[in-house]
Amino acid sequence: MVQFPVQVDQAFVQSPEHRPKPVISEADGIPLIDLSPLFSNSGELEPLVKQVETACKDWGFFQVINHGVSSELLKIAEKAEKEFFNLPEEEKKKVKRDEMNPLGFYESEHTKNVRDWKEVFDLVVYEPDHDLNVSGLELKNKWPQFPPSFKETFEEYARKVEKLAFRLLELIAQTLNLHPKRLNTFFEEQTSFIRLNHYPPCPYPDLALGVGRHKDAGALTVLYQDSTGGLDVKRRSDGEWIRVKPIPDSFIVNVGDIIQVWSNDKYESAEHRVSVNSQKDRFSIPFFFNPASQTNVKPLDELVDDKNPPKYDEYNWGEFFKTRKDSNYKKLEVENIQISHFKKGY
Repeated sequence: MVQFPVQVDQAFVQSPEHRPKPVISEADGIPLIDLSPLFSNSGELEPLVKQVETACKDWGFFQVINHGVSSELLKIAEKAEKEFFNLPEEEKKKVKRDEMNPLGFYESEHTKNVRDWKEVFDLVVYEPDHDLNVSGLELKNKWPQFPPSFKETFEEYARKVEKLAFRLLELIAQTLNLHPKRLNTFFEEQTSFIRLNHYPPCPYPDLALGVGRHKDAGALTVLYQDSTGGLDVKRRSDGEWIRVKPIPDSFIVNVGDIIQVWSNDKYESAEHRVSVNSQKDRFSIPFFFNPASQTNVKPLDELVDDKNPPKYDEYNWGEFFKTRKDSNYKKLEVENIQISHFKKGY
């Protein structure tokens, strides 16, 4: 187990305006969407597409149930995650990430140049079998020896959640009046990755955060979380931070920056963070659904015209991903790269 400091370490301390309030209301109104129509024979998806559209516009966040990933697999994955993080420190460090390869174990990640109160393990869904054409970036999984079932468990988890991610992507394409598979080709050599998060109890939860406020850089995030709770989403209507109540066997889905750009700001990626507590460990497993490294991201041609011109300049996903990973690895003296840097007229 990582030994986090009991005395206040300034590396973890959020600036006063970003510290969590002692009481945060649990979210009323975060949409809960039943995906069972995707698995029925009726073929009637219009109401479901409308629900997804409203959720993406109003929140950029929603929860899904009846999503096709078994409760049994979720329990097995959570058990394997806990077993890994319970290993001795020297065992976990055998699969530690480095500056070239951002995969594996890491215990000192930064968000917006403030250290997060957590330890993580990252793995890619597919190891690339070709050069990424991104200087200084290597994506090769570092599988731990223990627990013995770890590799098999998360390869299975990746397959099942990837299927769900494609189904969600196709629903979102339909909300934009596009062919359901319009966006799928961007993911043929995807750089999607799974992260295992462990947030230990924190002796000063009023000063630190498990993950500081941020927006996800990729297309979609599909998150499984345990029953502890701690995920906060910024409500669009008033800017207040709202706690997302854990629902057993559900996934939380949030729109990322790439969909914001593709949609030309019809949708906005959701700002969120993770609060910690002084009593309980928290575990979560986000699946970050990311396109191929060679993808050049820009507003989709079908969604721009003279009346609605593109709001973003094109940028390369692989270079963006590498720059963002570098800023997570160590504290930098510059602002993290954001899609706002590619906004027309920035």
